[in-house]
Amino acid sequence: MEEVKHTYYVDLGSGEISRSKDASVWNYKIEATDEEITRLRQIFDSNYDADVLGFWRAHVPVVEYHHDRPNDISDENLLRAYQMLYDLGDEEAKKHIDSIGILKDFTSK
Repeated sequence: MEEVKHTYYVDLGSGEISRSKDASVWNYKIEATDEEITRLRQIFDSNYDADVLGFWRAHVPVVEYHHDRPNDISDENLLRAYQMLYDLGDEEAKKHIDSIGILKDFTSK
């Protein structure tokens, strides 16, 4: 039995996911199952946690950005989120993500 997909509106910057088009600002329109939305929410939550760690790390000036695990996690989460938005998005979402080229070297794990 196939799961029912619903339309969601996603703001990547804030991590908001809404079923209402007019509830808040959004960047991407997607069609997703409950399970897919849960996975996207987990990515956003993980990114929030990494941002908090990055905030604390920013107060330790001896750690360089390229040796900073919270930044690596944020970068990876961003790519995972873009991949999900591409896979679940409408044509406009796919065209936009293609145009920025963020997924050209990324393969889903």
